[in-house]
Amino acid sequence: MKLGIILQSNKPEHVWNTFRLGITTLKAGHQAEVFLMSEGSELDTISDTKDFDISVKVAEFKNLKGNIYACGSCMKLRGKEESNVCPISTMSDLLAMIESSDKILVF
Repeated sequence: MKLGIILQSNKPEHVWNTFRLGITTLKAGHQAEVFLMSEGSELDTISDTKDFDISVKVAEFKNLKGNIYACGSCMKLRGKEESNVCPISTMSDLLAMIESSDKILVF
């Protein structure tokens, strides 16, 4: 199965749970991709907290070969450029993820 996840939140608990699910999916032998939109495109600036080790989860997701993409328009609105976390992507890339996924979740 291929799981596509659209992350639209910058709330640490939402982000943390998104990547926990992605990691669980990958460890189960499935594929997972995360597309960052709206506030989710702020991923590289969301700090870890006492309860939510976001940077650790993102690194683990990437080490397990999970793909992360970010909406270029959302990044531009925030004055951001491509980061080490993920490449800038387009609506066409999001559509391709949706078309190739067996299931899509939105956080």
